[in-house]
Amino acid sequence: MDKLNNPSIPQKETKRNPWLWVPTLYFAEGIPYFIVNTISVLMFTNLGVPNDQNARFTSLLYLPWLLKFAWGPFVDIVKTKRWWILFMQILMSAAFILLAVTLPRPDAATIAAKSTSISLFYTTLIIFLVTAFASATHDIAADGFYMLALPQNQQSAFVGIRSTFYRISSVFGQGVLVFIAGLLEKKGDIPRAWFWTMVITAVIFGIVTLYHTFAVPRSKNDKPNIQYDENGKKKGIWSDFGQSFATFFKKPLVWLGIAFMLLYRLPEAFLIKMIMPFLKDARAENLVDGSFIGGGLQLPTESIGVAYGTVGVIALLAGGILGGIYASRVGLKKALWPMAACMILPCLTFCYLAIFQPTNMIAIIIAIAIEQFGYGFGFTAYMLFMMYLSEGSFKTSHYAICTAFMAASMMVPGFFAGDLQMAVGYKTFFWIVVACGVATMLVTFLAKRKVDASYGKK
Repeated sequence: MDKLNNPSIPQKETKRNPWLWVPTLYFAEGIPYFIVNTISVLMFTNLGVPNDQNARFTSLLYLPWLLKFAWGPFVDIVKTKRWWILFMQILMSAAFILLAVTLPRPDAATIAAKSTSISLFYTTLIIFLVTAFASATHDIAADGFYMLALPQNQQSAFVGIRSTFYRISSVFGQGVLVFIAGLLEKKGDIPRAWFWTMVITAVIFGIVTLYHTFAVPRSKNDKPNIQYDENGKKKGIWSDFGQSFATFFKKPLVWLGIAFMLLYRLPEAFLIKMIMPFLKDARAENLVDGSFIGGGLQLPTESIGVAYGTVGVIALLAGGILGGIYASRVGLKKALWPMAACMILPCLTFCYLAIFQPTNMIAIIIAIAIEQFGYGFGFTAYMLFMMYLSEGSFKTSHYAICTAFMAASMMVPGFFAGDLQMAVGYKTFFWIVVACGVATMLVTFLAKRKVDASYGKK
């Protein structure tokens, strides 16, 4: 029997310096997430898919992250975390290759008219969905392996390193890969440009996967987490899960907490699905068959990679870092209102961009950076509130349930964002985004009354 998967046989341990695998593991964790949830939107936009179909179908790709708490027990019990990491990385490498070879090739006229039917991309969407499930599963296994393979002192020492390299993967995915796609698009064949972008992604991810087969160590603590009762019988997979799920909905703040998790990010949930199409769409706005077409900034793809995928991501990270410092000094309760304001007011920069449609790249980059910084700063309160709601028994399971509501808060508004934008145009759409801040203010007002004043302070 495979020693790696039999908990009764001691595991053969291999020692590795954490610097050899922690940075690359979390870099690999981020790449598929950004490919599925951000780059897919830009790719479909550039291939001529209308905004309503684009937003609707790419929003469904959030589903695996919404549901990942449900199959977490299987990852914990079936096989080792190392096995799950390597198998999911192999699966995602294969998926990137399949994305390249199955990508449809709509003609230039169809792309220019933004009349490419999403039905051409059903195979592509299925492969994206498989990638999303693999990525969500990889997240569970990687986080679990990190806690099992490292002693507590090293876990604390490397927590900043893992976060940094996850963020680097964001810059690489949304910045470097998008910039490469833009350069390739200049040759005039947009479908072929995205074919080669996916090939490059597959090669890079395949190299990282191959490296991890040697670099990721085997840990004696990494074994199937099979639980036994007092009689020595195996417990059912769902025994603890059922209890943790039931206790979550018995928390005193649970319904307020759910409302907060679903509504606090409502402006950003609508906005984020339309950022890429807005930056790419033609400047001239026309009403075609009752739908608004155009009205965007008509930026080249490589400029989007710089403005949104690089500078915007750096601003987002800076906002998150400063938000964490601020919250640690004043606590969650006092931080809530300033952070809620930063979730709403910076969205006005996109109202400015839609109304004036500036051509100056510096002005565009500054506007994007302001909005992304505000989102990063304001999102800190959201994360702290989820941790606050998860306090008590079953903390890990309860936090996983909270992440499901976090995914739902982005998936559901995103599903309708394209339809709304095409019905009213970008200018009105962005004003509606700002108006959604009323929901943010309402749940912030209610949450502030219930949060412990000392929570989150150093």
